[in-house]
Amino acid sequence: MSENNELVITREFAAPRDLVFKVWSEAEHLKNWWGPKGSKLEVARMDFRPGGVFHFKLMYPEGPDMWAKFTYLVAESPERIVYVSSFSDPEGQIVRAPFSDMFPLEIRNEVLFTEAEGKTIITLTGTPINMSVEEMDFYKGMFDSMNHGFRGTFDQLAEYLEEV
Repeated sequence: MSENNELVITREFAAPRDLVFKVWSEAEHLKNWWGPKGSKLEVARMDFRPGGVFHFKLMYPEGPDMWAKFTYLVAESPERIVYVSSFSDPEGQIVRAPFSDMFPLEIRNEVLFTEAEGKTIITLTGTPINMSVEEMDFYKGMFDSMNHGFRGTFDQLAEYLEEV
C-alpha cells in the first residue's frame, strides 16, 4: 500500500506491544528476525536512543553481503520508533544501494506500535529524504518489491515472537 510518496505497511502480531517494541529495539532480538528471508544478520553496533545507530551486515547464502544502518531520531517506548535507514559500508558511511544508483540514499521510517486486545498492530511508513525526482520515481516503482520483502521480514518476526 502506498500513500503519495510513502510506503505504508501495516501488520498485526499476536503478541503484546511491550514485547514487540522490545524485539525492535534490542540487538539480541533484531539479529533473530530482521532482514529478508534466507539472510543472516550480524550486528556491528547498536545504540538504541535518539542520535544512536544500529549498524549491521546482512549475509546471504547466494550473493554478496550488504551493510546498512539506522540512525535513530525517536525512541518512545512502547509507541514509536523513527529512524533514517541507509545502505552503508563496513565503517558505517552511507553508500548507494548495491542494486541501483537510483535508490534514495536515505529513507525516513516511522514505526507505530498500537495494542488492541493483547495483539500489536505495527504501521511502518517509509519516505525518502533529500532525494531527486528520479530517485523518488525509482523508489515508488519498488513498492511491490519492498512490500514483498517486508512481508518476509514480518513473517520472521511473527515466528520469532512465538519463541520469546
